[in-house]
Amino acid sequence: MDAEKHRRKVEIAEINKIPDYEFLFKEETNRRGKKNPHILRKILKMNAWTLLLAAIVYLLQASPAWAMPIITSNIINVTTDAIAKGTGVSAEAWRSIIINALVLAVLILQNIPTTMLCWKINSKMLRRISAGLKSSVVRKLQSLSITYHKDIESGKIQAKFLKDTVEADNFFRLVAFSLIQSLINTVVSISISVYNNGLISLFFLLVIPVNVGLTWLFRSKMKKVNRDFREKNETVSVKLTNMLTMMPVTKAHGLESTEISSVEKSIARLAGSGLEMDKAFGKFGACSWVTNTLLSAVCLVFCASLALIGKISVGEVVLYQSLFSSISGSISALISIFPQLSAGTEALSSISEIMNAKDVEINIGKKEIPDIRGDVEFDHVSYKYPGSEDLVIKDFSLNVKSGECIAVVGASGSGKSTIMNLIIGFLTPTEGVVKIDGKPLTELNLSEYRHHISVVPQNSILFSGSVKDNITYGLGSYTQEQLDKAVEMANLKEFIDKLPQGIDTRIGENGDKLSGGQKQRITIARALIRNPEILILDEATSALDNISEYHVQKAIASCIKGRTTFIVAHRLSTIRDADRIVVMENGVAVETGTYEELMKKKGKFYELKCLNEMNLKTAEQALS
Repeated sequence: MDAEKHRRKVEIAEINKIPDYEFLFKEETNRRGKKNPHILRKILKMNAWTLLLAAIVYLLQASPAWAMPIITSNIINVTTDAIAKGTGVSAEAWRSIIINALVLAVLILQNIPTTMLCWKINSKMLRRISAGLKSSVVRKLQSLSITYHKDIESGKIQAKFLKDTVEADNFFRLVAFSLIQSLINTVVSISISVYNNGLISLFFLLVIPVNVGLTWLFRSKMKKVNRDFREKNETVSVKLTNMLTMMPVTKAHGLESTEISSVEKSIARLAGSGLEMDKAFGKFGACSWVTNTLLSAVCLVFCASLALIGKISVGEVVLYQSLFSSISGSISALISIFPQLSAGTEALSSISEIMNAKDVEINIGKKEIPDIRGDVEFDHVSYKYPGSEDLVIKDFSLNVKSGECIAVVGASGSGKSTIMNLIIGFLTPTEGVVKIDGKPLTELNLSEYRHHISVVPQNSILFSGSVKDNITYGLGSYTQEQLDKAVEMANLKEFIDKLPQGIDTRIGENGDKLSGGQKQRITIARALIRNPEILILDEATSALDNISEYHVQKAIASCIKGRTTFIVAHRLSTIRDADRIVVMENGVAVETGTYEELMKKKGKFYELKCLNEMNLKTAEQALS
């Protein structure tokens, strides 16, 4: 037990180390009115001291590369001077050669520890940035409203999280290990050349504007092909997600070839976009190589010409050619990583679409809720979905006291589920107010409030785990007695006992190894184990057979005592014992009363009841 506690403490400590980077994505408006989060600038500023330390260590790590041309030049000059004098190599010349060789040996040997230290400093920083970025996306996704998640396709979110965060990781890695180090190489090499010969260093400086101009020429094209490739990759991800979701329907109707054709069209478009991207990058790389190789050849001829007229020594020809190759190599490295940097920039832009989404549930500063009674009031509530002009709920008022059971019935599209979503806080009224214990729901911390409610949705939502994992999802602690009671009340025991590992049997993704009725009963058990003050049953028995429904109804009848319950019912006979029944039609509560009152009235509820019984009879005849 102590080992388990220690493990949890270590896990929590590691989680607490992960920074929240949401502030990085806050957009800033420049003088032209263009918005940009300037993520790279913020990251560099935040890690300035770490980057400075890494740069100092890199100066030691890379020193052999800069010392080699100087030492080579010194040794060549000592040797050529001795040969020119015809006196042989003197003791002083040998001493100079040995000293240069020893210095080079020391610099080369120190490269191993400094390389490891530089990698350690940069890697620790980059892993923290990567974890912070991924964690921030997860936190943002959890804070976004349910409306946002319904509007955006899940495949697109997966592509942004799985692919774009990896591209962003590569982007920051390139900045730390390639961009900054190549800039240091360029600055040091130019500084050495300036110190030795100002005229030649001016020639060296030509490399920079030539390569900058080349990059500028290709910048727009590479940005365009990167964006197109990213968007088509998201489309393929969405298609694949939809294909897997629709697999039972596809096979049931023999539509495999149709589905394959549809996905392959998206894959073909992605391949075409990738080809265009590769073509652009290939052309850019070829032009870069040719440009820098030509400049290197010109440098060699230029230095050789200066040596012939006695302006520089033979050793200096080697020195300057090596320095130019170093500068050219560093610039080429910068140029070569530009396509990946462009892809990383596009990935950050893609992630920003999530991080800058405004449809957020804000709970900071709102009232905490240690407990609730369960009073619920709708005060002249109306609601319409964003972008729509039609109200789905119209001037709806209802006062529910703690412990009451309210059934909401009506045809499809009448607004039943919208009322449930307003109670949960998934939706905010367009007009009017929803109150919990007399307090407007908009003033409450929704995350805390939802700890006091349980929801059984119409469609069972399960994950790949055991039956027990699904029932106890999100619970920090529970007793075996609570688990057993929830299992018994939801009528789960009769089929759990038949499973290979009982309640610990894994049920597959979305509970695919279970029947519809079995899945629904697990979601009911999940709701009951929480012992909520407000219970919402959104057609919770719609997937049950008659026998299972009978047992679950008995369980529900016993569990609703002492708690506020809202039931959306498909089978109207199941709500006979509700305290009140609200009949919805086109977003309006057209009738309210007990079962007996509404049946005696012979109004809308009576019509629905008769229609419901007729449909059930027709279905039974068809099955028989």
